[in-house]
Amino acid sequence: MSRIQHVEAIEVAAPAGESSSPWSSTVILVKVTTQDGAVGWGEAPTTLMTHPVRESVPEVARFYEGQDLHDHAASLREFERYSFYRSRSMEATSALSAVDIACFDLVGRELGAPIYELLGGRVRRNVRAYSNGWYSDCIEPEEFGRKARAMVRSGFRALKFDPFGDAYRTLSPEGLDRAVARVRAVREAVGPTVDLLIEYHGRFLPEAAVRAGRALDEFHPRFMEEPVLPELCDALAEFRRRVHTPVALGERLLTAADFRSFLERGLVDILQPDITNSGGFTYGREILGVATAFGAPVAYHNAFGPVQTAATLQMDAVLPTFFLQESFEASWPAWKRSLVRGYAIEDGGFEIPARPGLGVQVDEAAVERYRSDAIDPTGPEPPWVIAGTWIRRTPRDRGAPRRGAQRGR
Repeated sequence: MSRIQHVEAIEVAAPAGESSSPWSSTVILVKVTTQDGAVGWGEAPTTLMTHPVRESVPEVARFYEGQDLHDHAASLREFERYSFYRSRSMEATSALSAVDIACFDLVGRELGAPIYELLGGRVRRNVRAYSNGWYSDCIEPEEFGRKARAMVRSGFRALKFDPFGDAYRTLSPEGLDRAVARVRAVREAVGPTVDLLIEYHGRFLPEAAVRAGRALDEFHPRFMEEPVLPELCDALAEFRRRVHTPVALGERLLTAADFRSFLERGLVDILQPDITNSGGFTYGREILGVATAFGAPVAYHNAFGPVQTAATLQMDAVLPTFFLQESFEASWPAWKRSLVRGYAIEDGGFEIPARPGLGVQVDEAAVERYRSDAIDPTGPEPPWVIAGTWIRRTPRDRGAPRRGAQRGR
């Protein structure tokens, strides 16, 4: 019997002076160790909630440590039983997801099987990806066009970007004109056969979202992501009636019931669950079942680190309705690339790792080198990003943002 001995949250961040990209800020890895010394890895996304997510891991760990590894699903259900706000607390579900992923990694390694075999077997060996993060320093349309052309030359045939700059809730005529100019520049740069995916970041009132959607329809995007504020999601029905481009969303949805509700109400076309905040593989299987039952295309959200990518690829392998896979790899700095070995993106796609567990190897020396408690706190602040704003904070300051600078995204 393999028992879980220890669950540890490790915060990893950019070293002083190495990174200036808003997509590379902080990664929280979760290391699960059994009594016989075997190790499995998970990852917990943070957005601007690094400290609460990190501190949630020990709370989750209380339900796992000392338990039989092969009964880890029972630990998850026990946590659910006592966590009244599980379905609405991103901090808790991120920590829970990371531990669940690490447990599956351990079981797969022990059995000598990739996780996709534990989930029923793969239906594909390779997945097509779209690039995100490539436009982080773009403001003028020609900058968007130039960067987009470079991404296509590197092999990508699908690109996601936010053309709305710092607009929030409302969208002025001038702001809409700028967005249209940016999307036009990208379309002209890459031609008609490359998929364009428009990111709204869930920050517009319905009227502004519809105006933008109707104006951008002419460029034939493959989808528009989170066009309205999350609390106004019922307005998506009207958006879908008035805008021709399909709606994608899901990174804010945490349960299979959430996804089923959106599909039943006709609010979404393409699902974007995030395996690292919706319950890992255990709950991921339930979401997969909902997507399959509705025949809904799935494009997993994947915006954080390499362990998340490795876990997501294992889900992609078994998805009957797989559509596209998000990738930030082309925009990552060297420190983040060094954390994991065993997968690569080539010619705009991934080959799904077939080795046991997650199919990758975490470089523990690199993890130790970039632990946040080993970073010089007097060095440059790592950048963060939310909506159209870059936010900078020191590694020790995990509280509220201190200052920001607007950038087109």
